[in-house]
Amino acid sequence: MADSAFFCTLTHEGILAVRGPDAGKFLQGQITCNISYLGTNGSSLGARCTAKGRMLSSFRIVSVADGFLLAMDRELLAPQLTDLQKYAVFSKAKLTDESEAWVRYGLSAGDTALRALGLELATEADSVATTESLFAIRLSDGRAELWVPAQHDASIRQQLSEHLPPATLNDWRLAQIRAGIGQVTGATRELFIPQMINLQAVGGVSFKKGCYTGQEIVARMQYLGKLKRRLYRLTGTCAELPLPGTELFSPVHRSAVGEVVLAASCATGVELLAVLQEDAANNGAVHLGALEGAPLTLLDLPYTLDSNREIQR
Repeated sequence: MADSAFFCTLTHEGILAVRGPDAGKFLQGQITCNISYLGTNGSSLGARCTAKGRMLSSFRIVSVADGFLLAMDRELLAPQLTDLQKYAVFSKAKLTDESEAWVRYGLSAGDTALRALGLELATEADSVATTESLFAIRLSDGRAELWVPAQHDASIRQQLSEHLPPATLNDWRLAQIRAGIGQVTGATRELFIPQMINLQAVGGVSFKKGCYTGQEIVARMQYLGKLKRRLYRLTGTCAELPLPGTELFSPVHRSAVGEVVLAASCATGVELLAVLQEDAANNGAVHLGALEGAPLTLLDLPYTLDSNREIQR
């Protein structure tokens, strides 16, 4: 189903809203992506880090008329909101949980459905199309997100169903895995720096913006560091779908060599993204959950890592 036309509700994420005259200035000092690149109507992946460069959250951010909306794992929203509010007290920016105000849909091969709603979405990644009440965002692999005010959800869902079959969240996650887009969840909070999930390769880190919390560590890793752990895509068979944070093991190392970032069921078993030690990936002997766990096979990612290109953002 992940390679087919479908729509599904993105129930796994909530919406953190940052609105007000200082919203952009405030966020610019907090997150890895560059607010200036968004303009008045743009989108990007991004993350918020600790002072040591470890990701507290990852998100998709979109610019709206009076500020910004950030979609992130629901488990992260409350702690991020509480934490950010401490820094916003002297800023003309208001932070709220708008999860109940929006319904978000994931669309695969859904451009016809979007056009029927009056949304002509460009093919370039992170493009945004809007109507008076709706907006759609193009993802890097051609899929799209549709953001709908909750009061309009019933009619929009009906219109979507006239063009696309419904699917499960697993189908959306499988497509995300095949696109190589990692994500921080409650279980992996503070485990990874952005480069470990290849966030810099998919436009989620700017190396030309000013300072933000954790920027020194993130920049040093990009310019001077030797990253020993990064994101890989793998497949295998297992009795249960592994949760984020599940450890991977190498018989050669005889110890844990990585953690699952995101997993989904597929026709042949399971596909997953995992942060994995480079030498373990090169060896190829990787097992899920234990040294005797299910063996995993490496798969290709749809992009290449290019530090020269990445630092141009």
